Amino acid sequence: MQNMEEQDALRKNVLARMKRIEGQIRGIQKMIEGGKECEDILVQVRAVRSALTAASGLILKRYLVRCHGEALDDTGGDSRESLEKFIRVMTHFIDR
Repeated sequence: MQNMEEQDALRKNVLARMKRIEGQIRGIQKMIEGGKECEDILVQVRAVRSALTAASGLILKRYLVRCHGEALDDTGGDSRESLEKFIRVMTHFIDR
């Protein structure tokens, strides 16, 4: 299980990624307003999607560790219920 320091570093990493993504989206808006080529805009959209996918992976990792790590470590807890909940979350957020 991650300690508080590792969790804080992961949180800061995700926030930094989201700020970069926010900047990329603003850039795409300016490209659209400026009448840039559709192909160039789509390249940037793809970059944002990739960045979101990477950030989502980190968020899911944090979710698993924080919300389900204890259940997996604790033999007295209902680890099956915890695992089923995690699977529901994963299947909901998997890129289709």
